[in-house]
Amino acid sequence: VQLQASGGGLVQAGDSLRVSCTASGRTSSRYAVAWFRQAPGKERAFVAAITWSGANTYYTNSVKGRFTVSRDNSKNMIYLQMNSLKPEDTAVYYCAATESQITLSLLHRTNPNTYTYWGQGTQVTVSS
Repeated sequence: VQLQASGGGLVQAGDSLRVSCTASGRTSSRYAVAWFRQAPGKERAFVAAITWSGANTYYTNSVKGRFTVSRDNSKNMIYLQMNSLKPEDTAVYYCAATESQITLSLLHRTNPNTYTYWGQGTQVTVSS
């Protein structure tokens, strides 16, 4: 599976932005997708994840109530809708996919090593 993230940009605090992840290649396989982000000088951190069916979604505490992950399997697209953006949301956002069961545990689905396939990242900058 090849992934490509897009839709990043420069916004002001309080604005909304939607980043997208396009999947191609072996899309017949059932894969969960997560969004991670990496700010300058920091490690890559889990943001959100969604199972293949879309029935289960997960979020890190700092984005709950502000971010929504969704997917359209007919279009091989995964989205991250980000509302009420804050300067601390500034980072490069990556989408990643895994064929493993992310419902297994928090540790499993938030670990970057769980995900086999990665997109190239898209920059999101939130100004104050």
